Amino acid sequence: MNFTGAHILSIAQFERQDIDLLFRTADLMEPYAQRKRMTRVLEGAILGNMFFEPSTRTRISFGSAFNLLGGEVRESVGSESSSLVKGESLEDTARVLSGYSDVICMRHPREGSVEEFAKASRVPVINGGDGSNEHPSQALLDLYTIERELSAKHRSIDGLRIAMIGDLKYGRTVHSLCKLLSLYRNVTVVLVSPQELAMPEEYLQALREAGHRVIVTDQLEASISNVDIVYSTRIQEERFLDRQQADLYRGRFRLNSAIYTQHCEPNTVIMHPLPRDSRAEANELDKDLDDNPNLAIFRQTDNGLIVRMAMFALILDVAHLVETYSRDVRWHNPRTQS
Repeated sequence: MNFTGAHILSIAQFERQDIDLLFRTADLMEPYAQRKRMTRVLEGAILGNMFFEPSTRTRISFGSAFNLLGGEVRESVGSESSSLVKGESLEDTARVLSGYSDVICMRHPREGSVEEFAKASRVPVINGGDGSNEHPSQALLDLYTIERELSAKHRSIDGLRIAMIGDLKYGRTVHSLCKLLSLYRNVTVVLVSPQELAMPEEYLQALREAGHRVIVTDQLEASISNVDIVYSTRIQEERFLDRQQADLYRGRFRLNSAIYTQHCEPNTVIMHPLPRDSRAEANELDKDLDDNPNLAIFRQTDNGLIVRMAMFALILDVAHLVETYSRDVRWHNPRTQS
């Protein structure tokens, strides 16, 4: 794909060479994300952060990524504070907001809504999550994390063994990740969920057509005993009719230190797209794992920043200019202290 000026709406847009370009660009962004260097390559540019559904990490990560490249951010948070509550269409909203921005990141609770918005936008639009459909940037940062974690063990994504656990029906992060994994070779994907929350058939079909081994089960312990990555997800309560329905499945697949030690290989990496539900009745990823060096959830969030910086740099065609408009950080920065 040609990144310049492109909408990023679905993982289906990407080929493997696109992923490689994005990830190598992300590598170049790391010193800027860590505040070791500063760049003003996007000075004067404006990101419209339009989040019509609750978000913390994705919204702030996109905003921080744009700021770290020298740009400015304008935000609209919650549909109740937008003109959508007055009956304005997504098309009209897109026409207006794209006049105020150079690029827009949008999250919306309805599937297909971001694509609808993008069709009327005059600037590139990035899908920050549309209902239970897709979350492209999360899948990209997840895959980047997998690549880095495996690289430390002298492994590659080809030949990966991964278990995805929890709400696989409504979890848009695993939907997008399955599409990405279809670009690689000889992957084993173990899908662990209640039957009612199983991965939709279209994603199973994509994995199988790619020649991957797919195992569908509702047994946690046996499923995590021979994998490189355990990818846990929370119950997507907001996708259910009510909390009582979500409670039927909450806490079914808890991973804690005892289960990990007994059933996982010693170097199995633990991932989660966050937020993790730490309430006692859920607790899908126990805090007693926080000191485990294989817990990668916070490395994931750090990686999200540099992947999103890379997306902006490629979409706005400034990746080759970052070094030109940069300098070393001179203020006291705890991140750079040994």
